[in-house]
Amino acid sequence: MHPAAAKLVLLVVAATAAAACSFSPPAAATAGATHALEDSGARCLPHERDALLAFKQGITIDDDGFLASWRRGQEEEEDCCRWRGVTCSNRTGHVVELDLSDSGLEGQISPSLIYLEQLEYLDLSWNGFNGSIPAFVGCFKNLRYQNLSHTSFTGEVPHQLGNLSNLRELDLAGSFMLYSHMHATNLSWLAHMHYLEYLDMSYINLSMVVDWPSVINTIPSMESLQLSGCSLPGTSQSMTQLNLTRLVELDVSNNYFGNPLGTSNALEFFGSMENIRYLDLSGTSILSGRVPPHLGNLSNLRHLGLGSLHNTMYATDISWLTHLQQLEYLDMGNVNLSTITDWPLVVNMIPSLKVLYLIECSLQSANQSLAHLNLTKLEELDLSLNYFGHPIASCWFWKNNMTGVLPDMVEHLSSLEILMLSNNSISGTISAGILKLTKLQALFLALNRLNGQIPLLPKNLRTLDIAMNNFSGHLPVEFGAPHLEVIVLSSNHITGHVPRSIFKLQKLSFLDLTNNSFYRELPIMPNLLSCLLLSNNRFSGKFPSWLKSFSKLVFLDLSWNNLDGTLPIWIGDLAGLTILQLDHNMFYGDIPVTITNLIQLQLLNLASNNLSGPTPQSLSNIIGMTTKAPKREWIEFSERLTDVLSVVMKHQELKYHSDGISDMVVIDLSLNHLTGEIPNEITSLDGLVSLNLSWNHLSGKIPKNIGAMKSLESLELSRNNISGEMPAGLSDLTF
Repeated sequence: MHPAAAKLVLLVVAATAAAACSFSPPAAATAGATHALEDSGARCLPHERDALLAFKQGITIDDDGFLASWRRGQEEEEDCCRWRGVTCSNRTGHVVELDLSDSGLEGQISPSLIYLEQLEYLDLSWNGFNGSIPAFVGCFKNLRYQNLSHTSFTGEVPHQLGNLSNLRELDLAGSFMLYSHMHATNLSWLAHMHYLEYLDMSYINLSMVVDWPSVINTIPSMESLQLSGCSLPGTSQSMTQLNLTRLVELDVSNNYFGNPLGTSNALEFFGSMENIRYLDLSGTSILSGRVPPHLGNLSNLRHLGLGSLHNTMYATDISWLTHLQQLEYLDMGNVNLSTITDWPLVVNMIPSLKVLYLIECSLQSANQSLAHLNLTKLEELDLSLNYFGHPIASCWFWKNNMTGVLPDMVEHLSSLEILMLSNNSISGTISAGILKLTKLQALFLALNRLNGQIPLLPKNLRTLDIAMNNFSGHLPVEFGAPHLEVIVLSSNHITGHVPRSIFKLQKLSFLDLTNNSFYRELPIMPNLLSCLLLSNNRFSGKFPSWLKSFSKLVFLDLSWNNLDGTLPIWIGDLAGLTILQLDHNMFYGDIPVTITNLIQLQLLNLASNNLSGPTPQSLSNIIGMTTKAPKREWIEFSERLTDVLSVVMKHQELKYHSDGISDMVVIDLSLNHLTGEIPNEITSLDGLVSLNLSWNHLSGKIPKNIGAMKSLESLELSRNNISGEMPAGLSDLTF
């Protein structure tokens, strides 16, 4: 039989078999399997090889070539036991493990996998599969480990999973951005999994499963339960009814129970779970009132999450933390600690601590010295959104509400990798002692009152965010660190030219120098940049020619500078550009027609220049300004953008943060010398929110199809030479 026909037969038979969890392979395949085993003892079984090849047929994207070894060819090439991600039994040749995790695959899961009847380990996590979880994944009777997390599945979790009676670990976790795309209305099938030790259903909507505590109680072997962000319903069944004597990990964070579950009793109950090593209750309605000292009984605890969303918790004593000598992670964000002045001393007595989050805890001053902190293992520290309102000892991490430098004690935090002190009232300068933090990878000091010059940076730094401070002077000649990927220096008082050393930062992808006093021509930048934000400085010269090779550029903002000359024809080669802001410069000449090759563009701002000539008719090419354009996610920039998007709408200058960028679709060509008529083609941009052509020399009529621009909220055509009647469709627009 032809291989293609054989695959088709296999798929048809597999689809039928999947419905009944029947594993009998086709007769020809069985015979072949026996022959293969006789020849080599433990070679791949032909029907299992064909099942894997049929699975590959359902994959539409494999950009990383993960499945490249899965093919027919020479005898050794056809041995699926040698294929990437496949492990076979040395004795029988059956496929026992299939690990395709994080392999960049997209497509559909073929029912042909049902023929891997001896499968014990299945990991398809971190891929992009279509549709819902197929019911046949509950057919693998020998399966002990199944991971389908972060796979883009939607719909109902199949109850057939309950057939996996030998399963020890089940991970179905969704993404925190897409949690509502998967749901379950009944979890009774879990009762059949008597050996289940690990269950993760985080970010799967379980709001309809009112009996979830009693269901969990039917699994006596459970050791790890992860139900973060599941919209767990509040019920009459208290958390204290959970019989989890063997539990070592519990995560029910980010659930707002409809009715309080006996909050004070629940917290005291958690304090009696002697075996617990991982406990995360952050962002739940369980967290209210006083933090009970009973939590100090959890001597085995390594992870404790008590971060509150609504400042509903407080503590008057945290000395119980000193009993948690194995604690590595502590989050008490939004817990009111305003009356606790000895918290530095308490923290000092947890030597194993690696991560400390005390965000918005109303921390005041510290009576105890921090000069001798024994936190040599600390990797992440976040004290953001506090107000150290009273003078404190000079040995404090960073001076607050008083002058001085960041003290030399920082050198003792030798393992620190992430330091977050943004949005405080910290003043003073950054001392050269920061160079001793050789493991530091991320430094966040934005929104403080720091001043002075920016020093040399630790050699392993990857992210630097010191925006919105009072830094001044020039950047060091050798500014940078070889691994830097993100630099945010916006809204300071830095002057001088950008040092040429920045070209050496070949990993740099995000550079924000907005709102400073840099001048002279721009030096050559590293060409892996995706965001280059240089607005509101005093840069001069022509449009940088070195930008021609910046194929990854998404966001370019050169606005409010002293740049001049014409815009280059090759600007249309920057195919990835989504936002282009060149307004308030001195550019002249025609707008290059090639600018309309930027089909992903969603914001084009050339306002307040000396541009002349016609408005390009081919603006209709820009798909990014139509309703057909996929909405771009700006999550990758959300932590880095600060008031970078300025748009004139309805005679007002509006500023947008990153969370509003994806909704802003704008063309602003105002305050130039454009001539000719408004091109009719512009009306095809039905996703456009704001169109500003005011203060030009445009003539003719308003396009009669203007009413087709259904998304338009602002239309500025004033101060032109437009004539004729108002188009009838204009009244259909709602401004």
